Formats: sequence, structure tokens, C-alpha cells
Amino acid sequence: MDLDRDLLLKSFFDESAENLASMERAVLLLEKATGDRELVQSLFRDAHTVKGNALSLGFPAVAAFAHRLEDRLETVRNGAAPVTPELITLLLGSVDALRELLNDALAGEPRDRAHHRALMIQLEGKPAANPAPAAPEPVAPEHVETAATDPALGRTLRVGVEKLDRMLALSGEIAVLRGRVRRLLAGHDESDAIEELDRLARDLQDEILKVRAVPVGPTLASHARTVRDAAASHRKEVQLHVEGEMVEVDTAIVELLRDPLTHLVRNAVAHGIETPAQRAAKGKPACGTVSLRARHEGGCVVLSVSDDGAGFDREAILRTARSRGRAVDSETSDEELFKLVFEPGFSTATEVTDLSGRGVGLDVVRHNLEKLRGSVAVESKPGEGATITLRLPLTLAIIDAFFVGAGGDTYAIPLESMIECIDLPGDDGAAGGVLSFRGEALPWLGLSQHFGNAAGKGRRSLVVVQHGHGRAGIVVDRLDGEDQTVLKPLTGLASGARGVAGSALLGDGKIALILDVPALLDSAVEAARISNGMAGKVS
Repeated sequence: MDLDRDLLLKSFFDESAENLASMERAVLLLEKATGDRELVQSLFRDAHTVKGNALSLGFPAVAAFAHRLEDRLETVRNGAAPVTPELITLLLGSVDALRELLNDALAGEPRDRAHHRALMIQLEGKPAANPAPAAPEPVAPEHVETAATDPALGRTLRVGVEKLDRMLALSGEIAVLRGRVRRLLAGHDESDAIEELDRLARDLQDEILKVRAVPVGPTLASHARTVRDAAASHRKEVQLHVEGEMVEVDTAIVELLRDPLTHLVRNAVAHGIETPAQRAAKGKPACGTVSLRARHEGGCVVLSVSDDGAGFDREAILRTARSRGRAVDSETSDEELFKLVFEPGFSTATEVTDLSGRGVGLDVVRHNLEKLRGSVAVESKPGEGATITLRLPLTLAIIDAFFVGAGGDTYAIPLESMIECIDLPGDDGAAGGVLSFRGEALPWLGLSQHFGNAAGKGRRSLVVVQHGHGRAGIVVDRLDGEDQTVLKPLTGLASGARGVAGSALLGDGKIALILDVPALLDSAVEAARISNGMAGKVS
């Protein structure tokens, strides 16, 4: 019976989280379409569902609050109360309160919150002294689920993500074993069997990845609330525009994208969009626009956050950078200058508010992107706005990699970071430097020396890699070719190794280190500066 109840509670919290997300979207739409009765009916149905489920499972606090919200929605539904800005704020605060109550119930720690009592009074139509608090974190069940739908039957099945993780890991192990079998059968007349094994293994892996893939639309649309709250805090008028809702990406990446997108959206509203008076003086509409766009491109998912505001303030960034001891001037390129805003503590805000000014937001973006093996690029036009573009892999568990050897060890370079491989001309055994590549200066480093090993003898090769707009060369002893591999996290002392993003099991049972290209690129630039006195970043 305990197991049955645990499963029932799991289903309740998952469904309630979805209901509250649906309610929040409906309230934000109702703010723009106050006469839409179907939106009110949708809100009523969701509140009624939460109330009924909470009551049947023994969560009286959740049920009581949902019941009071249901009563207030009934007055709107029957036309006794109009939809006003005050009501919209009250409804959003009520959704937040239900999230808090569900979080408390999930943790098994019921709490008597003063602002909940105040909201209950307001829902009765009476004024309350305590305003609604800022939005809390959404309910986060320990066991996240994704949905798989059979298009032929129209049936939807909830599957635990950890089960999909295990299936994906197993398919990756099959891929490794496939490589071993291929080598064992080399020279035998079994090419047809090997090709069939390859096809079946890749088909299995592709199907698992499809089941794990979810549309980014709900994640993007959820930031309508972020825009509304940030605009109200800064006394601005801002609307959210979303494109590419049906673009799909691995569910693990979607979860890790929430924080970066929240900070980018808040930054666009706080620092990009002007006040209505400022926009009117520039001949712009009083209401600014923040756009979230998603698309697939070259085996990656590309997300962009754009605004039609003032653009990045170069002079303000220069002042802040100089105050932090950075050697920048008016000749510093936009690319190099805008990269600084992602440093910890970097902020051009003149005052600290509850949403901005501490120099934390864009640093969080950079930190999370590193975990996602992603890159970020900034484009800005003074007076017209700015666009921050995030480029991410479609999945974190399996990567297409190019394997190389250096100092007797094997390393894997993510294939999306590679440009080409060339023979290293005139190698003098140096650990790093600068060479001419396609008419441009290219910083490079020796992979063996970087990890404290002796360089190999004989001819070496240069692998040219790219991250964002930056390029660098990695000198290796041998080129082993490309293959698909499973990314395994590092543990213990190895987890802090600079230039390493993870590990992979090879077909012969040995371990290969997966290279962290952004970190190696920075190391290559630094090595080139030291050995050649290079004054700036080479791209």
C-alpha cells in the first residue's frame, strides 16, 4: 500500500505542477484578452482539479486555498467581477502561493505563511496589507518524467527520465561494444553483419533520443511571466515574442536552460529595453519587445534572446572593465569587450534591485553553458537592440568525437568543435605559440605538454578547433579518426582537471579523456601571449 500511495503522490505532484504552469499561462493571456471566457473556464478547471486531488490525498491547506481561488474565479466566470490589472496580479500571486503550498506538502513540512492568509482575504474580495511575494521556484519532483506518445494510437505514457538515462547509457555501451566487434571481425568476410549491427545500434540510439526529446516551446513561453515581473519592477512596458516552439531538444538540456534564459530575459528588460518615455523620444513604440527564438542548425540547437532596446552600452562596459583592472580601450573589438560581461561580478548597473545590479546573471549563463558544452555570442547595434545567441548540443549523453593521441594517451575532441587537421610545419617541440593559418594568426598549444607529458617523436599534426568566434590549434601525435562515444562524468581529483570535460570508454577497454575545447582555447591564447607577446585575442 505504501508503494501504491507513493506512486499516487508522484502522479499528483507531477499533474499539479502541469496544472499550475497551465494556469500561469492562462492568466498572462487573460491579461491581454480580458473578455476571453474560455481562458477563465480553463483557469477554473485547473483550480478545481488541484483542489479535488489535494482533498482526496489529504492536503487540506492546498485544497482550501484552491477552493478560495475557485470561488473568486467563479465570480469572474459568471460576470459578477471584471478582469482588472489588480485581479491579474492577485491570480498570479495565487498561483505562486499554490506552488509554495505544494512544495511544502512535497517536503512534508506544512507551514503557516502570512502572505497566504493575506491572499486568502484578497480572494474573498477584501483588501489586504501584505502584497503577494515574488514568484517561488516551481514544484520540482525528485523523479522527473517525460511523455512519449504513440501517434498511431494517440496514447501518452509517462516514463521516468532516469529510466531513459539508463536506456541511453546502455545504447552507448552497445556502441562501444560494436566498435570492439568491428575490430575483432576485421579481415573476415562479415562486412554485411557488421553493417547490419551498426544500423540496428544507431536506430536504437536514435529512437531513444527521440523519446527523450521535448519541445522547447513550454520553456520559452514560461518566460512571459519573467518578462511581466521584470517590466513591472523597472516600470517598463515589454512584451514577449516566441518563435520555434516545436524545436525539440534533450529533456536534460531543457532543464538546464531555465536559469540561463531567465537571466538573459531579465537582463534584456533591465538593461536593454528603454522606458516608455525614452522610447517615445527615439520614435519607438512605447512597448518594447523581447524575442526568444529556437532553431536546429548543423546538429545543434540554437537559442537567441533579442530585444529592440538601446543595445549594449560600450562606454559603460569600458568604464566597468577599467575599474576592474582590464586593459581595454576604444579600439577593443565588440567581441572582446562583450565577452567581459559574462565575468563574475561584472555589472554596469548604477543601482542594485531585486532583479539586477549584482553582476551575477550573465555569469550564471556562462557557467551553465560550460556544463552544457555550449557557446555564447553577442551582437549589438546602438539604439536598435542586442541579440545573445546560445549554441548547444542536442544531447549531453552521446557525442560524435574525433579521437587523437598525445603522449601515449588517447583524447576525444567533440566533432562540432573541429574545423580541420593539418600537418604541423616546422615543429620545434615548443609547448605553444602562434602560426599563420589561412592568412591569420592562430594560437596553438601542445596537448602532451598541456597535460604534463613528453611530446611524441616524429611528425605531429595540428587540429584546428573553434568555440564561438574563437579559434585555436591543438598539436597531437596521431590522428585516430572519428566515432560516436558515451560521455561519462569525471569524479575525484580528475573532475577539476583544466581542459577535460569528461571521459569515454574505448572499444579496447581503455579510457579516453574528452577535451573541454573552450578551456583549451583559452589556454592556447594564454600560451601564445606568453611565448610571443601577443597583444590580443586571435580569431
